[in-house]
Amino acid sequence: MPEQIKVIEGKAAPLEADDVDTDQIIPAQFLKLLEKKGLGKYLFYRWRYDEQGSLKGDFILDRPEYRDAKILIAGRNFGIGSSRENAVWALTDFGIKCVIASSFGDIFYTNASKNGLVCIKLPDEQVNQLRKKAREDLTLTIDLENQVIKHPGGEIKFEMEPHIKERLTKGLDDIAITLSQYEEKIREYEGRMPSYLIPKARRFLNE
Repeated sequence: MPEQIKVIEGKAAPLEADDVDTDQIIPAQFLKLLEKKGLGKYLFYRWRYDEQGSLKGDFILDRPEYRDAKILIAGRNFGIGSSRENAVWALTDFGIKCVIASSFGDIFYTNASKNGLVCIKLPDEQVNQLRKKAREDLTLTIDLENQVIKHPGGEIKFEMEPHIKERLTKGLDDIAITLSQYEEKIREYEGRMPSYLIPKARRFLNE
């Protein structure tokens, strides 16, 4: 089960790029790695490493002042491209808990909500303002339940789909959501099943 996310507080790092696709987030050669743990090393690999595989150190997230950043402020169309869930895993394993952008790739946005990565959509003007402040020094407090971003200069309200907010704040995965809506029907169906199949059904219900 994903962790419940109520509040995120941390350093914000500005990513000065639009149309960042999932192949830029994590290149295809690393998709053979099926474990989530350790994928953060390959985040934005082509931007962070040279041809010999050595870390260049000049990418925004590798600079000393942003190494502990939990919030990434991107541009338009973040996460477009393929459906690879590994892109979300790489971000979360690196330590990114929230991405703020004016728009996201639809599949990436859905994958993020299922893996505990908060994606917040704001108008271009507000994204640019936050990115400008992050170039200097910016710590944000994101109150997910009240849908507000708090920064030293004030607050910004944001919209979020109710089902995604519920999934994130309650730490729900697909199985938990299914059971919350259909558990009674599943149990009714189990009651009509042959006895030799019931243990398998109970494993699904995690009993």
